[in-house]
Amino acid sequence: MDFKNFFTNLFTWQEQTEYNFKLPENYSENKPNTSNIDEEVSPKNIFPSIEVNLDYIKTRYNSLINSDIIIREFTLSARNRQYKAFLLFIDGMVDTDLVNNYVLKPLMLRNSANMYEGDEDKIICEAKTNNITVRKVKKFNILDYISNCLLPQNSVSENSTFDEIADGINAGNCALFVDTLNIAFNIDVKGFKQRSVNTPQNEIVIKGPHEAFVENIRTNTSLLRRIVNNENLIIQNVEVGNVTKTKCALCYIKDIANSDLVSEVEYRLNNLQIDSLLSAGELEQLISDSSDIGLPRLVSTERPDTTSRHLLQGRVAIIVNGTPYALIAPSTLIDFLSTPEDINLKPAFSNFLKCIRFLGALITLLLPGIYVAITSYHQEIFPTELLFSILSARENVPFPVIVEILLMEISFELIREAVLRVPSPIGSTIGIVGALVIGDAAVSASIVSPTLLIIVAITAIASFVIPDYAFGFHLRLFRFLFILLGFMAGFLGISLGLFVYISMLTNMKSFGLNTTIPFAPYVSSKGNKYFLPPIWKREYRPSYLDPKISKDQDNISMKWRSK
Repeated sequence: MDFKNFFTNLFTWQEQTEYNFKLPENYSENKPNTSNIDEEVSPKNIFPSIEVNLDYIKTRYNSLINSDIIIREFTLSARNRQYKAFLLFIDGMVDTDLVNNYVLKPLMLRNSANMYEGDEDKIICEAKTNNITVRKVKKFNILDYISNCLLPQNSVSENSTFDEIADGINAGNCALFVDTLNIAFNIDVKGFKQRSVNTPQNEIVIKGPHEAFVENIRTNTSLLRRIVNNENLIIQNVEVGNVTKTKCALCYIKDIANSDLVSEVEYRLNNLQIDSLLSAGELEQLISDSSDIGLPRLVSTERPDTTSRHLLQGRVAIIVNGTPYALIAPSTLIDFLSTPEDINLKPAFSNFLKCIRFLGALITLLLPGIYVAITSYHQEIFPTELLFSILSARENVPFPVIVEILLMEISFELIREAVLRVPSPIGSTIGIVGALVIGDAAVSASIVSPTLLIIVAITAIASFVIPDYAFGFHLRLFRFLFILLGFMAGFLGISLGLFVYISMLTNMKSFGLNTTIPFAPYVSSKGNKYFLPPIWKREYRPSYLDPKISKDQDNISMKWRSK
């Protein structure tokens, strides 16, 4: 009976009714009523009274327990008048030198800008017509006076709601509240530490720029501005997340990108009801069309030059604050097999590399399944000498070929994941141990055959040829499916699997664009090819993007040769 109760309590879930802590007996009676807390405690507009604003700010930002919330109370001088004021900012997110020298010092210290007396009118402009002087004056206003005379910052906005002020404070600004004003000044004094522009880590090129995106959204947009160098580049801010209010930048070239495409991307971004957004990977899943087979629907790149090239084709880029990657929409299958190196090389070299990548994708997806199918059902395909060699190598292996290959494939995936997760100094050691020691020991112990080890090694090397990480992961995952199909039905199973796989590919869309275009449906116009023509023949942008300007260059771009 005791054993029965023990296992029942161990494996049966029961709702807990007793806890280690106790609430006061009169807690329910004294519990505050929070039903109307939004109306009473959370006002929307800023009050003219500095005391009321100060009390609300202290409550909203929990200044009694938040150690990095700084509220600096002081007396503001303007025309020899004194006003109570306070400054609000987050320590560590602002530049303290800017706050001290360009905010507090002009407002607090007596100087020629704020010490003269009187209610003199301010002369806006003066002109003489027919010996008659015409002056346009404006009465003294403390709001305009502070904004135009006492704050020498280059970015100052006037906000009337607490939510607008809170957004600026959370982004690294400081807020100035002045008595008698129902307006607060949102002053840009950002100064938090951030990573500098560095070389790309995952998209390395030999001939080409060596700059990569960083986590700061304004640094990333400036990199795009510098490359595109055109005023028609639109960078539109969109906030995503009810709690985090993550800033996203929607980038496109106004006179090239299709207006319907821009509207669709903007519509999806503005209709996300989530609390938080922390990375571009999360946003990719939220705005992508549903994918049944896991194929990525957006191109993810860390290179500003690649992003600029897609923008100049008529695509749309999305940059998320806090993530050093840009998302490109829409995407096609060609984009996942292309690299930034292609446009920097001569067409013969880049097209050769494109053939290598396409072959690598086929090997990654099908080679292990084809090997299983041949060894299980179609041994007659091998030459007699090679067949005898394979059979003699597998003579002492106690497992069937399906167990053998799954064991090696899963072992390699474990090694790959271990190399990525362990610290860098010992990552190469794990790779050497896994590839050489374990592989050699498995062959010596007759657990796997040498031929299968070669097949797995070739497949692993081919998987590293895929430029896009998400697309390579997709091929690696479906490789196991084709291994099972090859074991169950040989070439027939692989053929049926390929038929279903290609049918699903042709049915997939990315923002209304077929993923397999220009092959299915076939588009024969210029600018839609997998292999690159000579650069002087790249006259058109991809027509399937339907850009506003179809031509990318003149018919005769190298005019120096035509003279």
